[in-house]
Amino acid sequence: MDRLLFGDNQFFGVNHMSEEKARAQAMRFQDINAIIEVLDNAYDEGVKSFMCTTHDRIELVCDHMRANPERYKDFQFMPCMPYAHKYANAVTEEGMLGALKKFMPDEGFFNAALRGGMSLARKDIEGITTLLIDAEMKMFAGLNTPVIFLQNVVVDLLLGLGFKEAFRIFADHVRNRYNAEPGFITMNLPKLLDVLDELGIENPIVCSNINKIGFRMSGGFEAYARALRERKFRAIAMSVFASGAIAPKEAIEWVCAQPNIEAIVFGASSRGNIRNTRQLVDAAWPAEAVS
Repeated sequence: MDRLLFGDNQFFGVNHMSEEKARAQAMRFQDINAIIEVLDNAYDEGVKSFMCTTHDRIELVCDHMRANPERYKDFQFMPCMPYAHKYANAVTEEGMLGALKKFMPDEGFFNAALRGGMSLARKDIEGITTLLIDAEMKMFAGLNTPVIFLQNVVVDLLLGLGFKEAFRIFADHVRNRYNAEPGFITMNLPKLLDVLDELGIENPIVCSNINKIGFRMSGGFEAYARALRERKFRAIAMSVFASGAIAPKEAIEWVCAQPNIEAIVFGASSRGNIRNTRQLVDAAWPAEAVS
């Protein structure tokens, strides 16, 4: 896994500190060419792993990458699923059957529908879960997807409900069908690690907010610090800048000094900001210091 990953929040109007900036970004990136331009800038700056949702516009990005295999031969997608709004919008626009046809995997509508139907009839959560994973992964066919993440909206809901086995189902299916590493995004790192340990999911990849001021770190700053020191997992730090509350140099130097950080995910919309972040990470986190 690369140590610097590029995120997609900026493409879809997500900014935790400024609604005005979020709206401006959402307008700018309605044009898929604007998204491609930023991804090209990141790629040319050496940031070649894209941690992205399964938003409809990402499917257009995938089509572009497939059409230009030589240009993007080292490009990696790290899908984060599910993107719930996509399903709700599809049902509204196309009806239930149309939505099913749109999202069913390419193994065949009948086979997938039968698997889903039997699962529903038996209340078989494993069958439903694997069907949904396959539907989400359809857009990435033929592309490099070394890590596949379960989104925090689902991870934290499952934690709250106590439905632990779903994490095992997700991890097994991602490994067996896609030959990829399962990853988990959470807003409560300490609690998730306890559950993954209980399930025997060893050395998991976990992405969580990790920053100097404890911004959106549910469970408490000290619990995160203890987990980084004492637990065996591969940590990906997100929100390292705390949505702009911490100066970039200070934020990067702090997170790179923490134990057990395997990668940092960040978002940016200009080549200058991408280059600046990469240079700060290179300076604060020399290659030989990365385990």
